[in-house]
Amino acid sequence: MNEMKTVNVVFVCMGNICRSPTAEGVFRHVVQAKNLQDVIKMDSAGTHAYHIGESPDSRSQATANSRGVDLSAQRARKVEANDFDRFDYVIAMDRSNYENLKVLATPNQQKKLHLLMNFTSTWDDAEVPDPYYGAGDGFTTVFDMVQSASEGLLETIINNDL
Repeated sequence: MNEMKTVNVVFVCMGNICRSPTAEGVFRHVVQAKNLQDVIKMDSAGTHAYHIGESPDSRSQATANSRGVDLSAQRARKVEANDFDRFDYVIAMDRSNYENLKVLATPNQQKKLHLLMNFTSTWDDAEVPDPYYGAGDGFTTVFDMVQSASEGLLETIINNDL
């Protein structure tokens, strides 16, 4: 029997306390539901160092908890240039962070860079909106968007990498 390769995915937003930790947690949940946690690993990071070492935003955690997803063990970190060596998929939550990431990547590494919402046809939005300064319902919308895109991302990985 051939041993499956490991696929590594990192989700990136600005501060790594709202969108990208939600994406990491939801994707982990989706991966575990397919029993693929031994071959697909995930992490999250931020393009800015605002919240290094902090837990995800309490509103993100509450929304995730209400859907059976635990984010409490995660801690914010800043993305590093070597993340393009460590990860097969570098997933940006929006165009601004995509452009910030593109600067860190060599031309050859840029093929690893994707917008999360490119993995779903359920939503017309190209970007996951930042819920940090908005009303509380933004966290629910983010969760729903991330869930849909996570399922599409997993399907892409299964079809192309495993």
